[in-house]
Amino acid sequence: MDLNSKIYIAGHRGLVGSAIVKNLRAKGYTNLVYKTHKELDLVNQNDVEEFFKLEKPEYVILAAAKVGGIVANNTYRADFIYENLQIQNNVIHNAYKYEVKKLLFLGSTCIYPKMAPQPMPEDCLLTSPLEYTNEPYAIAKIAGIKMCESYNLQYGTNFISVMPTNLYGPNDNFDLEKSHVLPALIRKIHCAKLLNEKKYDEVVKDLNVNTIEEAKTYLSNFGVNETSVEIWGSGKPRREFLYSEDMADACVFLLESRDFSDLALNADTPVAKAKVECTYEKDAKEVINTHINIGTGVDISIAELALLIQEIVGYEGEFTFNTDKPDGTMVKLTDPSKLHGLGWKHKVELHEGVKTMYEWYLKN
Repeated sequence: MDLNSKIYIAGHRGLVGSAIVKNLRAKGYTNLVYKTHKELDLVNQNDVEEFFKLEKPEYVILAAAKVGGIVANNTYRADFIYENLQIQNNVIHNAYKYEVKKLLFLGSTCIYPKMAPQPMPEDCLLTSPLEYTNEPYAIAKIAGIKMCESYNLQYGTNFISVMPTNLYGPNDNFDLEKSHVLPALIRKIHCAKLLNEKKYDEVVKDLNVNTIEEAKTYLSNFGVNETSVEIWGSGKPRREFLYSEDMADACVFLLESRDFSDLALNADTPVAKAKVECTYEKDAKEVINTHINIGTGVDISIAELALLIQEIVGYEGEFTFNTDKPDGTMVKLTDPSKLHGLGWKHKVELHEGVKTMYEWYLKN
């Protein structure tokens, strides 16, 4: 990419997209294009085509998606599969139609089977059943991977798929009903600390409610009070977390320096004896698992994560574990060796990242 290349970032306001925009700007890219949901509904096929027809971006980063934690994924199953499929279909197809030079599609490591080997390599995709609670979202993201691969093979496009592990950082979603575990824990523990210290005005302001009674009632729905914070499940599941700005750096690295042909040649399944051609040939071997994990290769239990956040926030209360609630997959650790082999490795460790994220939360 040139510094004046026209780059469209779909989902520029979210955790992923905002981090990528920040990274691109820091590197000197100036011709960045983005639209709010109100300006462009990516679920609407006609609107998306009209956008590509008028703007003709050279590069596309597809970071827009309907996302959420275990509660949202399991509750709004139809919304998650429908909206994500629509967004992907519209953006990927029009990137082909209007001759985008390169597209980067962002998925999630929830694409891997519930009983995947640990750590999870790219080649375990579609080898056994998915985790039920996020199955609709995972299926949509798997469809996106296959769509990128299929357009590359049939039409010679240059579409790359990356699967980041659990992300956290500035601009994360802290909504207690819809957020992922790490930002939810930060907000719950922070509010519990304020309650314990009787800083009721700050609790009311944080939750944007009218009275402390209303705030306490709302927080009680999530197991938060003056003396304790409830955590769903046993606390034993282990999760891997990647700072969003590290993820953005990996994405821009791949956009700048790697193509689909590089990934196909390095796929876990041999693709051909010589250089891969992006057209079907009768004697060519299967081209699959060309997506790339983006992660740290290090995990932590939910209970340990709560203790880490407790230390950073300065909360002195207790934790309780609601074992009537689902744990989800017990272990979910990526194998980032393919990305390491391509020349990139994360820089921000968890304690440093959570501290920075909490400071951002307090300011925003």
